[in-house]
Amino acid sequence: AGGARIALAASDDQRALGLGAMAVAMLILPAGDAISKALMSFAGPFEVTLWRSVANGMLFGPVAILARRRLGGPPVSGAAAFSGLLLITISFLLISAFQRMPIATAIAIFFVEPLLLTLLAGPFLGEVPGPRRLVAVGVGLIGALIVIRPNFQIFGPVALMPALAALAYAANMIVLRRASMRQSALSLQIGATLTAALLAALAALTAALSGRGGPSYFLAPVWVQLAVPAAAILFAAAFLLITFAFSRCEASTLAPLQYLEIVGATLVGLIFFGSLPDAWTWIGTAIILGSGLYILHRDRRA
Repeated sequence: AGGARIALAASDDQRALGLGAMAVAMLILPAGDAISKALMSFAGPFEVTLWRSVANGMLFGPVAILARRRLGGPPVSGAAAFSGLLLITISFLLISAFQRMPIATAIAIFFVEPLLLTLLAGPFLGEVPGPRRLVAVGVGLIGALIVIRPNFQIFGPVALMPALAALAYAANMIVLRRASMRQSALSLQIGATLTAALLAALAALTAALSGRGGPSYFLAPVWVQLAVPAAAILFAAAFLLITFAFSRCEASTLAPLQYLEIVGATLVGLIFFGSLPDAWTWIGTAIILGSGLYILHRDRRA
């Protein structure tokens, strides 16, 4: 009995560590987004996306080498390549939105992703949602419209970019779930990050050769040259914390903590840019979060 109590206490400690790691990761991610928004005072979304993607790849290259015995499959695969394409698409759409919108508003719209994933899981994964979950998805999408509609009037079509990023993210989750039967999640994520870096480098080279390249990173001010790797380090730290969290806790336990990213985005927007979402954004965000949490609740019961 004493041994069982010790084992249970150790298990609880490990779970607490996992929950703490996930919470910190969700609060770190908006800091990287804030750096991206600041970088657009010097360059456009295209250049910022390329710089961040290449910097991420340069960080994850050594990680792939050091963790090669724990990858659970080669990081180079068709699924990882497709995931990398989706990752760079997501980054470009979100960074473009950050240029014009408050970070918290863009992240709030982006969090329709679990709702879109619920819809896509039926035809692509055979996970057909029940009527209650479909109702929750419908309510959540109404919340998204409440957030998008006034912002569309202010910012124009850019207000749709976080929703398109959410759709691409949901598609990426489908790709990763299907591929995880043959390859570990760690191997897939590293392969996708390296693929995104390669695509970004090719895009930058093509733009430079065609004479359409934007500002050069190497000729940028010192703060820009430092900010890009800083954003990559924050992303890598968040990735490693999330990986650690999933090694200590069940996915269903960690999923609700993803919504802490909105809290972090709100704080970052207020502290660094003096921006806060308006009342309609708060109302729509509350509806989106409530719908997403209800779907997570139904998933856990199932």
